[in-house]
Amino acid sequence: MQRYRAELESRGLSASAINVQLAAIKKLATEAADNGLLLPELAAGIAKVSGARSEGPRAGNWLTRDQASRLLALPDPETGKGKRDRAILGLLLGCGLRREELVRLSVEEIQLREGRWVLVDLLGKGRKRRTVPVPSWVKASIDEWRKAAGVTEGCVFRAINKGGRVYGAGLTANVIWSIVQGYAG
Repeated sequence: MQRYRAELESRGLSASAINVQLAAIKKLATEAADNGLLLPELAAGIAKVSGARSEGPRAGNWLTRDQASRLLALPDPETGKGKRDRAILGLLLGCGLRREELVRLSVEEIQLREGRWVLVDLLGKGRKRRTVPVPSWVKASIDEWRKAAGVTEGCVFRAINKGGRVYGAGLTANVIWSIVQGYAG
């Protein structure tokens, strides 16, 4: 198993690619031991082989505090679209939501718990549920949008036509991408 790991590393594979392959072998060894096809001691030895360490900078584009502030200041706070977009950007930056979490966000998930505003039981990546704290400035932007749009239930974010009228039952992750690109571009 150690030799196989060394072989994978010599090919120049990333740590995550190596770890995926090692995990498959470890799972296979465990299953083989459970079915009597491999000695349990051997399966335990295979399971103990450590994975490759992930090193280096984190992938992606990270905004500085100034860049984030400038991005949040771009939407026009006097228009419905600007209020919506400011709330969207606030949730992405201030709460670390993913686009899919944001488009599924409902009014009912925004709750006051122990004196703090939170997004309760968001269903995220890998079908994991989490509760996310909401900074007061993000909550204020959500409230401004909801008041302007008259959103009282269901999805928080809705489409806006060219006349400024709110319609529909929600947005898609691609629309969120377009909104961010429009301000970041």
